[in-house]
Amino acid sequence: MAATTYVCSLAHVAGQLGEDPDLLEAVVSNDDNLSYGSIVSVQIGQDEYVTALTDDGICELKDMLADARRSPEDWNNFLQDFIDDPDIIARVKDQSLR
Repeated sequence: MAATTYVCSLAHVAGQLGEDPDLLEAVVSNDDNLSYGSIVSVQIGQDEYVTALTDDGICELKDMLADARRSPEDWNNFLQDFIDDPDIIARVKDQSLR
């Protein structure tokens, strides 16, 4: 396995994938959702951190979202299972209708 030499912030990944940053944050907030080591916390200040993903983490996340979007029922189940905030669910559903 090759050593990780860089990571991408979750905000950057959200932009790359065209996804809601809060949706991605909710998914990766449980580090069991992606393989060990795919999610990295980067300290950017005294008590300030951002979440970042390795290339493998980005691929896993893309695959997870693609699988979830196979049907409207799968997507709704995914959102209910992974997202606790009803505002995020409503916003993500609204964005997918556009």
